[in-house]
Amino acid sequence: MTLRTRLALGIFVIGAILLVPLLLATRDMRRLEQQTLALKEKDFAAAQLLSHMRGATDAFLAQEIAMGVDTTDASYHAAAGHLGHMAALVDSLDGFALDGRQQPIRATIVALRGMLAREREAGQGDRKGLADTISVDSIRPAVARLTQDLRRADEGLAQSTERKVTEAAVSVAEAQQRTATAFALAAALAVIVAAALTYTISRPVRDLEEGMRRVADGDFGHPLRIPRSRHDEFGRLAASYETMTQQLATLDRMKAEFISVASHELKTPINVILGYLQLLQEGVYGDLTPKQREIASILETQSKTLTRLTRHLLDIGRFEAGGGKLDLRAIPLREFLEELERAFAVLARQREVRLLVTRSADAPTQVVWDPDRMSEVLGNLLSNAFKFTGRGGRVELAVDAEGETVHLSVRDTGAGISPEQLPRIFEKFFQADNQGAASAKGTGLGLAISKGIVEAHGGSIAVRSTPGSGTTFVIVMPEQVAVARRSATPAAAPDAMPHHASAAP
Repeated sequence: MTLRTRLALGIFVIGAILLVPLLLATRDMRRLEQQTLALKEKDFAAAQLLSHMRGATDAFLAQEIAMGVDTTDASYHAAAGHLGHMAALVDSLDGFALDGRQQPIRATIVALRGMLAREREAGQGDRKGLADTISVDSIRPAVARLTQDLRRADEGLAQSTERKVTEAAVSVAEAQQRTATAFALAAALAVIVAAALTYTISRPVRDLEEGMRRVADGDFGHPLRIPRSRHDEFGRLAASYETMTQQLATLDRMKAEFISVASHELKTPINVILGYLQLLQEGVYGDLTPKQREIASILETQSKTLTRLTRHLLDIGRFEAGGGKLDLRAIPLREFLEELERAFAVLARQREVRLLVTRSADAPTQVVWDPDRMSEVLGNLLSNAFKFTGRGGRVELAVDAEGETVHLSVRDTGAGISPEQLPRIFEKFFQADNQGAASAKGTGLGLAISKGIVEAHGGSIAVRSTPGSGTTFVIVMPEQVAVARRSATPAAAPDAMPHHASAAP
């Protein structure tokens, strides 16, 4: 499944999950709407009909009383019309659920019709007393029963309405609870799906980012955790990354081999040039004029510089290829440090820079290193420190121990280097932009060679620096190196210590 398909599917699933609470809420709203319409169309309408019937009953009773005075047909028809209206209202009540309470009302209305007819006959037959008796003893008690039946029906309807309203309120609360629960579950599921989708995308991206960072640092052997068998863009990127790192590793190895071979081949013609220059200066081929001697001296100086550069290139090529040889021997550490101190004491006096060489009480008395190579490393760092430290400054070589490792720190109060240039300080030919503060120019190979030598001993070198305040190089070495190790991949910048570094020589 491609990345685009996965994203589209994930978005669709999240949308479908979030749609569920909306559908549930819509269903509950429709149910509540139906309950509300039922109350309006039935219970409220029935209450209105009962109210009309009470009004019609009162009108009938008033008209029936008036018949005691007015015995005409008009008065009778008016009373009979009220009864007919009441009968029609009762028939309308049949459409509502009143639990049969309309039946006694209908029976009473039918009885009132008969009583009203007898009262009319008695009143029109000059039997006033009989008419009054029918009115008082029959019609009015029947109207009283009718009123009572209407009240019972009204009370029953009110109870039914109250029950339905309560049920509607319960339905609303349940609907709210269902909607909230559904939304919470849907949100949780959506978050899970989104997190899974993000993880499936962000993890390969982070892996690729780490891989590219390692490649930028010169580590071409860093494997990706993304399988090439993935049938998406990440699988294709992983395959391209592997091909790229293989090609870069091959090119880097070829470069190191080329530098090593070229440096080795350059040694012979340079030595020949130096030899003939020395013979010229010794007068083997005749006396030289002062101008010729000056030119020969310049050529000899430049040839020696070229020889040093060639030797450095050859050394760094060997260490990068893992072929740098170490002559491991037991070294008395105090004597080793005293020799370094004596070697740089003259330079310190010339530069008017204070030199301090300290060794902690817990430092070992003896180490197993290659003395010449480690002397080269520390000599390079001390030379670098003097080169960038002005008059009145301080250069310090401090040695202490931690467990089975020896820590050697070379500190100075020199120019320092900017933070953005610090990660590249151990790259070949790199020189920081603080060369204006240096007392002499370098080739940019010294720190790269030092790093190769230290790593061949199984140690590490790191740097910290503050521009304008100085630089500190820290070397962590095993106390005893049993077997020389292959150096790190070329041009791989080490993990910098806090702060920043001085320039490479």
